[in-house]
Amino acid sequence: MAVCKHDSTVELVEVECDPPPMPTCSNGLTPVRVKDPDGCCWHWECDCYCTGWGDPHYVTFDGLYYSHQGACTYVLVEEAVPTVDGFGVYVDNYHCDPRDRVSCPRTLIVRHETQEVRLETVQMAPMTVQVQVNRQAVALPYKKYGLQVYESGINLVVAIPELGALVSYNGLAFSIRLPYRLFGNNTKGQCGTCTNTTVDDCVLPSGEVVDNCEVAADQWAVNDPSKPQCPHTSFTTQRPATSPSAGSTAGSKACASPLCELIKDSLFAQCHALAPPQHYYDACVFDSCLVPDSGLECASVQTYAALCAQEGICVDWRNHTRGACPVKCPAHREYRACGPAEEPTCQSSPSQENSTQLVEGCFCPEGTVNFAPGFDVCVDSCGCVGPDNVPREFGEHFQFDCKDCICLEGGSGISCQPRACSQDPRPECGEDGTYLVTEVDPTDPCCSITSCMPKGVCVVENAEYQPGSPVYSSKCQNCVCTTSRDSATQLNTISCSHVPCNTSCNPGFELVDVPGECCKKCQQTHCIIEQPSDQHVVLKPGDMKNDPLDNCTLFSCVKLHNQLISSVSKITCPDFDPSTCLPGSISLMSNGCCRKCIPRNETGVPCSMVSVIREISHNGCTKLVSMNDCSGSCGTFAMYSAQAQALDHRCSCCKEQRTSQRQVALQCPGGGTLSHTYTHIESCGCQDTTCELLSPRDRARRSIPRVLAPGRR
Repeated sequence: MAVCKHDSTVELVEVECDPPPMPTCSNGLTPVRVKDPDGCCWHWECDCYCTGWGDPHYVTFDGLYYSHQGACTYVLVEEAVPTVDGFGVYVDNYHCDPRDRVSCPRTLIVRHETQEVRLETVQMAPMTVQVQVNRQAVALPYKKYGLQVYESGINLVVAIPELGALVSYNGLAFSIRLPYRLFGNNTKGQCGTCTNTTVDDCVLPSGEVVDNCEVAADQWAVNDPSKPQCPHTSFTTQRPATSPSAGSTAGSKACASPLCELIKDSLFAQCHALAPPQHYYDACVFDSCLVPDSGLECASVQTYAALCAQEGICVDWRNHTRGACPVKCPAHREYRACGPAEEPTCQSSPSQENSTQLVEGCFCPEGTVNFAPGFDVCVDSCGCVGPDNVPREFGEHFQFDCKDCICLEGGSGISCQPRACSQDPRPECGEDGTYLVTEVDPTDPCCSITSCMPKGVCVVENAEYQPGSPVYSSKCQNCVCTTSRDSATQLNTISCSHVPCNTSCNPGFELVDVPGECCKKCQQTHCIIEQPSDQHVVLKPGDMKNDPLDNCTLFSCVKLHNQLISSVSKITCPDFDPSTCLPGSISLMSNGCCRKCIPRNETGVPCSMVSVIREISHNGCTKLVSMNDCSGSCGTFAMYSAQAQALDHRCSCCKEQRTSQRQVALQCPGGGTLSHTYTHIESCGCQDTTCELLSPRDRARRSIPRVLAPGRR
């Protein structure tokens, strides 16, 4: 201290500092020495220390113990009156037993200004915790904008140096340590108020103080899009009637795990005076009885051991659990119950190496040292470690990534030059179906060689075809490029087959050669006549055949101008009257269609239509016309009828049955024509008539010979 004297004289007087009395911290921890604002003297303060573990159990900043089985995201600590932009610590809990009776921490979230750090448990066995900053995974150690994230033994630590804040998480437990000078009387959340008294730790977001911290803890839920059921005002789970206490623990000893007894055992005796064990013992018994054989008891013992380590007491407790609470280390590291909080590296400063804070974890074996932060490599001596994570001695030459490298002291440590390779002349690939290939030299993997390699194609007339592609050869062949390779030419072979051809034809057709074509074609050689029954009639040219089902239908086939023409003809039979036949004389004609018989009047010509040519004259105009007459005998008889008891007469005449009117053009003498209509007989037949006795005159007339038509006699 400077004191101004007379004559402008300044006297420097040493400030006398009286050691202040050591206070008692309500959280049971040892007070810390803190310099006064003038920097000359110091005073005692009780740091704000909050921890949570298991399913989960909490000890507030001021040392109040309670359990809370909520499964939402909660505020652990925020400033009651903000002095730091966006500072806060939060925990995301989830139900960790099959019956959803208890919950465990899953993610610890630390926010500071523009950064959000998430420490998330992604796997329980082995324990794996992922670090994300602003939802992006980062490598450790991480340092940016006044925030650091690094490994410390089995813990991940988020440090904010300007605030003196340390937040750690290991998947089973978390702890938050804040300096009282910056956060005293200015915190809120599940960790309490940091006032060095427990009377106001159970505070609601409204500022109201309640008696039960479990009730208050539920009110600190925050909005979490992944948990739409949160926040809420009712209890998240059916909680125990009361938090475990010393009195209730006595009744639970019957179900307690032997691991819990380690906390009160002489193993931790040296720590009992510095960190009261009762809360951690009660929590261990609670977990052991409520969720037996879950391994949560290990979290209580581990959390108490970590608290002892912060007080400078190292306890190697895992060797006394008979393997129930193991920590598995990588092969190149070994487990230590109390190692340095910041593991020394080849780049550590002397101040870092003199740190006395202890943590448990996996460390480099004795006689080795970690090469550098972020390098998980233990080295015997500090030289170089390259991208291959292999330690090198200073001056050591080695090859990496096809480069010749050397480990140098100073600078960046490793200097590399590209590996020199021989430069052989580049070959020219002139053969069909080959191309230039650059590949690794089998004798020197760092160098390459070039050669001509087959492309795996077919080549026809300088055209390349990929395997499976069609290759044109001729119109009578189908060819394709195969995957088989000709050992002589190294080209893929071509497989050909004759184009598919018809081997059979439909009925009536035969295969014939076609000039200039690959295949024979079906050409019609027979007539095919379709029948309703789908049984076709096949005829050779010139053949005639009756319909098997109808003798009056005739099929025929003719070849005209190289065209096959089939026809179907119907036989027209003359009129047939069975009554004119002698009984039993009816039979088929030779065509098998028409009927014939022996007429009753065997001596006469039967009545029929006779074609004649007559001259028609009218008004001096004439013309010869072909017309029909009816001529022949009909059945006329007289016989005794036994039924009538008299002679039965039957008389019939040969008369026209059907006629038509026809017109004919008559030739006139002057060269003109005259239209004339006459009656033309279309058909004739016997028609019954009355039998009468002829008069002598009629008999004389009938005796005159009758003129017959030409061709008739």
